[in-house]
Amino acid sequence: MTVLVAYNPSPHGEAAVRTAISEAARRRLPLHVVNLAPPDGADDAARSLAALLDAAPEGVDVQPVTRRSTGAEPADAILDATEASGASLVVIGSRKRSSAGTFLMGTTTQRVLLDSPVPVLVVKDAYDS
Repeated sequence: MTVLVAYNPSPHGEAAVRTAISEAARRRLPLHVVNLAPPDGADDAARSLAALLDAAPEGVDVQPVTRRSTGAEPADAILDATEASGASLVVIGSRKRSSAGTFLMGTTTQRVLLDSPVPVLVVKDAYDS
């Protein structure tokens, strides 16, 4: 069993990683990261992700990061990694949307919520006070 987090280089992707680290520590489970960054920004995304993972508290077992295959849909990569890693929780980030965009969440978030065989925790990058 693991906590799986889907990372993309964005404020909500970083919030998802921080939350997943906390959940992995709380549940005493390994952390598996799926890096969804597009190939053109892969180096910068890898550095940002490494900095986030380096901040994980001692005792959090961070598994090797997997990358989304070129051409694979993000939702497919997340769902495939969920199954392959034996995840017991999936953590994904979601950004604030306009009023028109609030009708539907992003297609990736929606697919993962509907198709995941395990609970999904959706994290915002900031909360209104």
